[in-house]
Amino acid sequence: MTTSEMPPSARVPRRTGEALPEHLLDAGERMDADELRAYQLSALQRTLHTAYNEVELYRRKFDEAGVRPEDCRTLEDLARFPFTTKADLRETYPFGMFAVPMADVRRIHASSGTTGRPTVVGYTENDISMWADMVARSIRAAGGRPGHKVHIAYGYGLFTGGLGAHYGAERAGCTVIPVSGGMTARQVQLIQDFEPEIIMVTPSYMLTLLDEFERQGVDPRGTSLRTGIFGAEPWTEGMRAEIEERLGIHAVDIYGLSEVIGPGVAQECVESKDGLHIWEDQFYPEVVDPVTDVLQAAGDEGELVFTSLNKEAMPVIRYRTRDLTRLLPGTARPAFRRMEKVTRRCDDMIILRGVNIFPSQVEEILLRTEGLAPHFQLRLSTRGRLDHMTVRVESRPGTAPAQREEAARSVAQAVKDGIGLSVEVEAVEPETLERSVGKIRRVVDERSRS
Repeated sequence: MTTSEMPPSARVPRRTGEALPEHLLDAGERMDADELRAYQLSALQRTLHTAYNEVELYRRKFDEAGVRPEDCRTLEDLARFPFTTKADLRETYPFGMFAVPMADVRRIHASSGTTGRPTVVGYTENDISMWADMVARSIRAAGGRPGHKVHIAYGYGLFTGGLGAHYGAERAGCTVIPVSGGMTARQVQLIQDFEPEIIMVTPSYMLTLLDEFERQGVDPRGTSLRTGIFGAEPWTEGMRAEIEERLGIHAVDIYGLSEVIGPGVAQECVESKDGLHIWEDQFYPEVVDPVTDVLQAAGDEGELVFTSLNKEAMPVIRYRTRDLTRLLPGTARPAFRRMEKVTRRCDDMIILRGVNIFPSQVEEILLRTEGLAPHFQLRLSTRGRLDHMTVRVESRPGTAPAQREEAARSVAQAVKDGIGLSVEVEAVEPETLERSVGKIRRVVDERSRS
């Protein structure tokens, strides 16, 4: 029986989520809606002035758009200001976006730069402290409490995940186990020996750890883990159900991106698991149509855009994340709006023979197919004059060859029926596809560009 076929009661973790006690709420979480909006406007006006006065790129973009910082008299006026894109950060590489002297910068992070120049971000001492506060708030919202041990398997280094989680967990009063990525067998051993309550890691690498538990003959549901805080890549509700059922924990989503701060921009609350509450006292969200750039109405899907409210070293104005989501009213944290779980990105969309397809659509099909694991890769190639897609997916251990072939046929038919695209599906042996300790590479594009 696959995870998606199980009755709802079988997919509930063995431990129930608990609301955050009132005394653990910080000052930002205690603001009501009117206090929050007044605070946001004041911080926004200050940030716009800093960006215009201290960053040449923003001064040029504001002037070209015919706006000045003093034109922002209400929060709605922000829509008059120009966007910031990843291309802007690459144009000003390495330090052209910094708004403070280098002597005031205490840390530098950067993206991997796999598709061009890396995007570089800087932090003052106050920025690092604010970031730690937001990750600590996120850990508390996920169910973490002072004294819990946190196993951090995000990569350390220029990537913001490891150090962002590390400083936040310490700020939350937790005990940090800074394992970083890799050495999968050792990670499994350390989880058994050190008995952490929380793990912070990418969801795809959590699946790799689960496979290693089972390879070693260890029942993952028997560990000390209570909560998994997963981020750095899109993941579906089907993957949440898979992780929660196999590990017996609460799987909650954390959101962030280095250009805005790193992890800790938004967090799913363990008691509701109904989207991620955005920490709006630090990051102001908008959703725009990714084609027309028009601001979307509340509840409508579009591209997520962020403006930082208090960052010193590198303020960002209307930064286009390329993530697709919608904004919803707050629930577990009523003052803060929620963003729907991100499972798609503007730049993840594949256009194949005139059909739009997202990796998450394929993942949902794989997760409900008997005998198949959630480890897959989409390989794009050119055959003759036409583009072609092959779905390579691992089978679960013990799956017979005949069952693998039947599962592959089932997936191909489901993609054709549900998405309208004919694809080739290869169901391969377990542990055949390349694993990643960070963000998994779902799409390999080998199409001819001639």
